[in-house]
Amino acid sequence: MAHKHYDVLVIGSGFGGSASALRLSEKGYKVGVLEAGRRWNAQEFAGSNWNLRNSIWAPRLGLTGTQRISIIGKVTVFSAAGVGGGSLIYGNTLYEPLPEFYTDRAWAHITDWRDELAPFYDQAKRMLGVNQNPRLWRADDVLRSVAEDLGVAETFHPTDVGVFFNEGKEGVEVDDPYFGGAGPRRAGCVHCARCMTGCPFNAKNTTDRNYLHLAEGLGAEVHPLTTVTRIRPRAGGGYEVSTERSNGVLRKRRRTFTADQVVLAAAARGTQDLLHKMKDSGDLPHLSDRLGELTRSNSEAILTVASRIHTDMAQGVAITSSIHPEPTTHVEVVKYGSGQDALFPLSVPMVDGGPLRALRFLLTIVRHPLAFARSLWPFGGADRGVILLVMQSLDNSLTSFRRRGRLTTRQGTGEPNPTWIPIGHKVARMFASKVKGDTGAVGTDVLNIPSTAHYIGGAVIGDSPATGVVDAWQRVYGHPGLHVIDGAAVTANLGVNPSLTITAQAERALAFWPNKGEQDPRPALGSAYTRIAPVAPRNPAVPEHAPAALRLGPTPPQASSASMSTS
Repeated sequence: MAHKHYDVLVIGSGFGGSASALRLSEKGYKVGVLEAGRRWNAQEFAGSNWNLRNSIWAPRLGLTGTQRISIIGKVTVFSAAGVGGGSLIYGNTLYEPLPEFYTDRAWAHITDWRDELAPFYDQAKRMLGVNQNPRLWRADDVLRSVAEDLGVAETFHPTDVGVFFNEGKEGVEVDDPYFGGAGPRRAGCVHCARCMTGCPFNAKNTTDRNYLHLAEGLGAEVHPLTTVTRIRPRAGGGYEVSTERSNGVLRKRRRTFTADQVVLAAAARGTQDLLHKMKDSGDLPHLSDRLGELTRSNSEAILTVASRIHTDMAQGVAITSSIHPEPTTHVEVVKYGSGQDALFPLSVPMVDGGPLRALRFLLTIVRHPLAFARSLWPFGGADRGVILLVMQSLDNSLTSFRRRGRLTTRQGTGEPNPTWIPIGHKVARMFASKVKGDTGAVGTDVLNIPSTAHYIGGAVIGDSPATGVVDAWQRVYGHPGLHVIDGAAVTANLGVNPSLTITAQAERALAFWPNKGEQDPRPALGSAYTRIAPVAPRNPAVPEHAPAALRLGPTPPQASSASMSTS
């Protein structure tokens, strides 16, 4: 098959990949998007997640669902696959990070990140349709009560979410409410809590309904079920990207694409794996030796509480409220829709960390056999139970690397990645006492392998190849024309869900690309950082009057003297 050539190839279609596809299409580039997962429509999400073919990602077994589960050395990672990436099954929650994110020692010296990112957080919020969750439910009342008992009642708040609400007209389809008619028709949320298995009602603001939808309207081409296996420079410039059919067992349907530039946006897990593989193979030999360092779990714990008396937990959007039991710790109450119970068998009775944890787990089973037996019965789990997602903005990390051809991790720089979070366990026990429930955690916790739904970092921003994999414009050191625009470039723990930050960082990085054929305003790769003015696109997809219209913000004071180059 003849090579398909693009100006820019984007690997991945989540928050960073979809934003890249739109903003570069607006600037006149011919864009191709390679996505390992399949394309979905709302009706395909209507079934139960017990239908593993449509819920779990294990393509070699014929399972092409959205939920990917991986044990990567010292951490269990929950991630996604599909056109739309993590946006298909994330909990909709779109917060700006805690203050420590901006001042983390890994990157705070480069610029004032809070000031630089502010207009791009605003843009990302309007593109993703952020608004406050309008309804609270039983689980929220319990979380509020826990906050009151901890003396932090003032930290309780409804979540900011990317969901279309049309209160009083739930489920009713209306014309595009965000993009001045350039977007698809939408329907109001019915509060069914099915957000994390895919919204069947067209209410969730997934990237295939905003960024990617608009990009395809400008000519971007999406190639689903296409897994990238190799990236290598081409003689004379640009890159050759080799792929195979994601679910091809006997027939791989291998194909080669070429591009002048490549954006890696395969989520931190996928981007790290590709870059490690290419560095180890010698295809991308000049990648920074910092690759894999400052991999973060968002300092997370995933805990569960299953009530023995209540069966009405599966209500609202997936994440409806949160609290801050400590200044650097954030806890959200998370729900699955009724009948969406297939992941509940992963939970076992919660045991605190420390010496002999596995032995103490076995003793817990002996002492509390009924609680253990209840944990083995998943049916009705979503109606009885909640997840407590604990996140921190502390400076701890892992280092990723490849061993025997697989991505793995070890403890990294700074404080070690926590194997348990004591305040999280305290909140879980307090919540359980109020609903007469049992506490649980993902089974790998017993082995001191914590879980995260937000695996980030590993190809972070630095002021040189000695401190990072990409520069402040997210261009890869050592390989001009290669970019990382996804969670791998998030440099510090956020203490909140990272989707908004991934999108804001993407918006910022893409704002400085030139229109096709114009001079590049960014200093040459490897130069000292200086603030410059963003570049307006020639062909914006969203009309100026629309809520999500592109607003690039004021020109920074340094921009008038910024150096120019064609790098």
